[in-house]
Amino acid sequence: MPPAPTTTHLLYLHGFRSSPQSTKARAVAARVQARHPGVTWWCPQLPPSPREAMALVMQGIQGWPRGTMAVAGSSLGGFYARWLALQTGCRAVLLNPAVFPARDLARYVGEQTAWHDPLERFFFEPGFVDELLALQGDIERLAPEHPTSPGRQFAIVAKGDEVLDWREMQAFCTGGALRLLEGSDHAISDFDDHIDAVFDFLFPVG
Repeated sequence: MPPAPTTTHLLYLHGFRSSPQSTKARAVAARVQARHPGVTWWCPQLPPSPREAMALVMQGIQGWPRGTMAVAGSSLGGFYARWLALQTGCRAVLLNPAVFPARDLARYVGEQTAWHDPLERFFFEPGFVDELLALQGDIERLAPEHPTSPGRQFAIVAKGDEVLDWREMQAFCTGGALRLLEGSDHAISDFDDHIDAVFDFLFPVG
């Protein structure tokens, strides 16, 4: 089997209430800038509407080469990354990905504040839950048709995640390469210990 191609375009998708200022997003951005300055990097601020978020992303990557682009996503962004990989065939890095976000976020309908700027508020509408269900349906339909492999998907799942069930995440990531952490937390606060593995997947040698 030929080695996986190196990444020329990298998209990072943040989680619910998060932003491009998240610790992991900034860490990945800094590593790209320092060691892979020729790579096209994009970490957009996603709108709260899942449908609008994915429309924004699909428009933004319209001209990207599917064979050498990759997406990384954390939590809800990991769910989005899985959806995008199935839509485009690109490689994906999933970091404690949300598995059933429609179920889990239904209780957050209403006004929310952004993690990195408490003064920034947005309204999570009931219709957004239906939009998440539609994306989940896409994943459930496409996943059996396009099984993933260790060369196409890499996931980091923390058993210590206080928000998401690691067993659900492990099942969601079936087929790809998986780094299962015995502890850690939802934010993967020890991400510095695992960023090398992420970049080894995105930029394979040999």
